[in-house]
Amino acid sequence: MNLGNLMQLKNSWATFTRNHPKFPKFLQAAATAVKEDTLIEIKITTAEGKVIETNLKVKASDIELVKNLAM
Repeated sequence: MNLGNLMQLKNSWATFTRNHPKFPKFLQAAATAVKEDTLIEIKITTAEGKVIETNLKVKASDIELVKNLAM
């Protein structure tokens, strides 16, 4: 990833957190709770009502990434 992409990502994240101020707090709380074998489920419902969902079981090697996402 180049510096331009990182800056764009930073700007997009800043806008997103202004629009959704509770989400970063949720990520921080979730990061402290996530341990190996934790099940993370993600569900998206589109404006048209289509549901897309998945889940994953956290591995020990995933913990650092999960904590970094919450920063």
